[in-house]
Amino acid sequence: MSQTPDNAVRSYIEQHRAAFLDDLTAWLRIPSVSAQPDHAPDVRRSADWLAGKLRETGFPTAEVWPTAGAPAVYAEWPADDPAAPTVLVYGHHDVQPAARQDGWDSDPFEPVVRDNRLYARGAADDKGQVFFHTLGVRAHLAATGRTAPAVHLKLLVEGEEESGSPHFRALVEERAGRLAADAVIVSDTGMWSEDTPTVCTGMRGLAECEIRLHGPAQDIHSGSFGGAVPNPATAAARLVAALHDEHARVAVPGFYDGVVELTDRERELFAELPFDEERWLRTAKSHATQGEAGHTTLERIWARPTAEVNGIGGGYQGPGSKTIIPSSAMVKLSFRLVAGQDPAHIEKVVRAWTADQVPTGVRYEIEFASATRPCLTPLDHPALRSVVRAMGRAFGKPVLFTREGGSGPAADLQDVLGAPVLFLGISVPSDGWHAPNEKVELDLLLKGVETSAYLWGELADTWRPTP
Repeated sequence: MSQTPDNAVRSYIEQHRAAFLDDLTAWLRIPSVSAQPDHAPDVRRSADWLAGKLRETGFPTAEVWPTAGAPAVYAEWPADDPAAPTVLVYGHHDVQPAARQDGWDSDPFEPVVRDNRLYARGAADDKGQVFFHTLGVRAHLAATGRTAPAVHLKLLVEGEEESGSPHFRALVEERAGRLAADAVIVSDTGMWSEDTPTVCTGMRGLAECEIRLHGPAQDIHSGSFGGAVPNPATAAARLVAALHDEHARVAVPGFYDGVVELTDRERELFAELPFDEERWLRTAKSHATQGEAGHTTLERIWARPTAEVNGIGGGYQGPGSKTIIPSSAMVKLSFRLVAGQDPAHIEKVVRAWTADQVPTGVRYEIEFASATRPCLTPLDHPALRSVVRAMGRAFGKPVLFTREGGSGPAADLQDVLGAPVLFLGISVPSDGWHAPNEKVELDLLLKGVETSAYLWGELADTWRPTP
């Protein structure tokens, strides 16, 4: 049996807590901002630091993998049992830009502990959540007397997540043989709240486009020509107005093809969460909810596909009036996708819909950005049950289920490697990802360590993937 004794794990974590936090603090001091070219050497330094620390942890293999952009870190620690499952942990070591003048109470790259919270850029997103696995695996080994993890353990920590992961899929495809796994654990997510431990079971995908519309060859007089030639700004407004029907459903024909509908059980699990809609609205800085009829707010943001207008413009924008028919207009649209939807199909149907909507006499171009696929873990997957058991042991209370409304590169791992993606994160909404004064709750961070320590034994004992 690989089961890890709870008391032994907690004792080991407490004994090594100070050294763990010292190491994490040293890593957080490296300003690995992938979006700013001036910090490219720091991103490389961050990768080198992590690879060295993983070797120090005990990983026999720890490498820095170059990409066309910022480097990633790969590590591997084989189990003694050849039949053990192979698990790949994903995270990222780059961080969002940050400066004291943005509103930080202290230097964002000089970590400080206040009220049992560690404040620094990357404390929660994502260095803290990557790093808890280092102490977690050591606690797992110490408590079980093992010399190697109970699973074949791999880590992939990319360096461009905060810049949109532009080279991530190519890296995964190029290194698919080394990255092969039976399951992927993503530690770049969070929990519902400090008092409500949760496991995320899915993330939405994303497709984005910009539509540029052209009418006259230049701005022309609305008195001389208005009502007699097509107006691209009017065409843009009509395009946007046609995007949804009266029930707030996306009106693009074929948009819902393949959508995996929520089961009754999944709806029940969402309803178990202590959701305060008024509080959520305050967080959203909004005054009313709105969305697809027949679905709750949580269902809309987690499990239903959407179409949103991210930008619309055209014509005169200055003070006073300028009575023209503008020569051009533009619309930016984004589509959040759920399990069963294919971004390539969405692009096809949106292109066809646009062609039907744009009137004669208005030329247009439509350009799509790189897409992200959705991912979803079935509730009955044995690896998911292992994550839930491990987290339940660490927190000492039932674990509930969420999804993420946003999108990320996890779907590339699922798509290329053909492995289920599971989410293990301990961050809470107040941690302030991408905001000033980002922090991580130290008690929750150590619960992440503890969950990681239990997880490898849980997986090895209860799950043997089908060859």
